[in-house]
Amino acid sequence: MLTESEIITALRDCYDPELPCNVVDLGLVRAVTITPDHDAPGASIPGVPQKHHVHIDLILTNPGEAAEAQTRAQIANRLAGLEAVSRTTITILSTPAWTPGNITPAGRKALGLDGNPQLIQIR
Repeated sequence: MLTESEIITALRDCYDPELPCNVVDLGLVRAVTITPDHDAPGASIPGVPQKHHVHIDLILTNPGEAAEAQTRAQIANRLAGLEAVSRTTITILSTPAWTPGNITPAGRKALGLDGNPQLIQIR
């Protein structure tokens, strides 16, 4: 059975078009929904592994057509590489707007925002 944890791990390979940090650590992923895909090829054949439809709710750091297209493509391509995923849908949410406060501690470290007294700490 495909888990949310596996999806989140895969999404750590998808980066924001403008900031050098992954979409998970930037706090862009709002929800992950995984449902069995009973219409996937081979779904009714005994012994064929179950395929899943993955739905991602996402916000963007800087909404724009190019950033949205690039982010969607990265996520869809990365999840297509998982054997248990048959299809992915991505919904870009307009609210709540992203703020630097959404960045995880790992994201702050990756961006060099922690431990540098020259920078304003984001909490």
